Amino acid sequence: MLPTILDLASLRAAYAAGLTPLDLVEEVIARRKASDDPAVFITETPDDDLRAAARALMERAPEPNSLPLWGVPFAVKDNIDVFGLPTTAACPAFAYQPEKDAAVVARLKAAGAIVIGKTNLDQFATGLNGTRSPYGAPRSVFNKAYVSGGSSSGSAVTVAAGLASFALGTDTAGSGRVPAAFNNLVGIKPTPGLVPNVGVVPACRSVDVVTVFAATVGDGVAIRKVMDGHDAGDPYSRKASPVALPGSGLRIGVLEGPEREFFGNTAVEALYDQAIERAKSLGATIVPFDYAPFRQAAELLYNGPWVAERLAAVKAFIGTNADDFDPTVRTIIEGANAYDAVAAFEGQYKLGHLRQKALVEWEKLDVLMLPTSPTTYTVEAMLADPIVKNSHFGRYTNFANLFGYAAIAVPGGFGSDGLPSGVTFFGPSFSDDALAPFADAMHRAAQSGMGKDKTAALPEASKVAEPDDGLVTIMVVGAHLSGMPLNHELTGPGGKLVKTCRTAGDYRLFVLPNTTPPKPGLIREPGFEGQGLEVEVWKVTPAAFGRFVQNIPAPLGIGKVTLDDGAQVSGFLCEPYAIKGAQEVTGLGGWRAYIASRK
Repeated sequence: MLPTILDLASLRAAYAAGLTPLDLVEEVIARRKASDDPAVFITETPDDDLRAAARALMERAPEPNSLPLWGVPFAVKDNIDVFGLPTTAACPAFAYQPEKDAAVVARLKAAGAIVIGKTNLDQFATGLNGTRSPYGAPRSVFNKAYVSGGSSSGSAVTVAAGLASFALGTDTAGSGRVPAAFNNLVGIKPTPGLVPNVGVVPACRSVDVVTVFAATVGDGVAIRKVMDGHDAGDPYSRKASPVALPGSGLRIGVLEGPEREFFGNTAVEALYDQAIERAKSLGATIVPFDYAPFRQAAELLYNGPWVAERLAAVKAFIGTNADDFDPTVRTIIEGANAYDAVAAFEGQYKLGHLRQKALVEWEKLDVLMLPTSPTTYTVEAMLADPIVKNSHFGRYTNFANLFGYAAIAVPGGFGSDGLPSGVTFFGPSFSDDALAPFADAMHRAAQSGMGKDKTAALPEASKVAEPDDGLVTIMVVGAHLSGMPLNHELTGPGGKLVKTCRTAGDYRLFVLPNTTPPKPGLIREPGFEGQGLEVEVWKVTPAAFGRFVQNIPAPLGIGKVTLDDGAQVSGFLCEPYAIKGAQEVTGLGGWRAYIASRK
């Protein structure tokens, strides 16, 4: 029996236990027929073609899980070419039969994945809501009255409904993130240029990105890595130069003041505040920042000359087939006629100035954490006010590709209205892998399940491990704490504060006599029932750690200290003989409180 959501770990376990790709496609066929949303697919892969693909895979690679994506079913947004299926971009008059697979589809097929169909979208990928298609409007898997998000509407729903393990979308303004938030999924938006766009119908060619909808961050990153790689056929393809982020103690930028705009949706605002608290509990440092330059850049995408790129993508077709366009999409694209070449350069200049202002904010941050969408709407409300309400969805997404950022959207729980929301983490170009561990930890901490299965536990097999930064962890309890006299011995060689926390409850703290500056003695006494003591966990280079340990005076030494979460780290301990007759300060809760009491 397969689970509701076809995450990679569950599917691989089923294959290892005897399931075959042919069994899997029969299950997919059955689930497609039972689907209660007829607008999800534009073209389904025919049943017999699915069976043939499964048999061909078993002949090519007979051993279960012998390819990275062996027998994994996936759906493809219908602006990405799949050989044998038409590409429509949600415009029947535009449809054509591609001569070959898009570059990303070819790479996924080579890794063993099986295409189950082409999914619905806002026409020509122009929209964030999913209602701008002659093939109908896919709906949120949690409430059919609400939009699914767009433009990658059908792709998100296929994964959230359990029809596919993952799906491809595209993202120019947020189309790979907003549908993820509305359907309790992960949305992986690579750095522009990391994944090739060969075989993709462009929206804004210079900033388009192929994205992944997946059940977990681990799944999404693994799939994205199959698609990665420079392709000279894409003029904007780039060779990756991976960027690292701190493994822990991230400085996370969050919204405050007038830049916090949720358009009256208090449920989403409450979930964002919960996400901030969740990030703190995972060791992040929360840093309010000025979102204004990011917002002003976001406004350029639809209210600036970049809309002319949308016209460039379909210039010949709209010249002969304007009446075949969705009315809202046509209005947006024809708005490009208001801009000339001078306006294009002026837009670039403005973006450059805003990028410089954004860099000032990045000096105090490692990543941004923003609401993926500040609100959601019913299909009825969206159709009544399609441009203004659509723009609300893009308030915290539109800037990302203009600035060249990597982004990962993760679920953030369910509001009082029963609808999901989420947050997106943004990092510098090519920080794609570095963003993943914390984004994964946030998804797990939210305990919101995967897709429509709100109670599903995220598999341990998909957990994203922290990168090995080569640093050594050390816990300090006294004069080496931040702001204390010996803290420079950590900061001088480049040490990084990971977190402030407490020890387990059976530790006691004493003032060691005749020490300058005053130093504490920490001992463990099994059976002692205390509240734990405030400590700090730092990371230093191995060389700095060696010098540090060499200079520790007796009766102090380094041993394993258990923290209140059960983790064990190397830290300062004292030999028991040294505390005879010493003043105990355990009841104060830590060395910092003791020093304050002396003053």
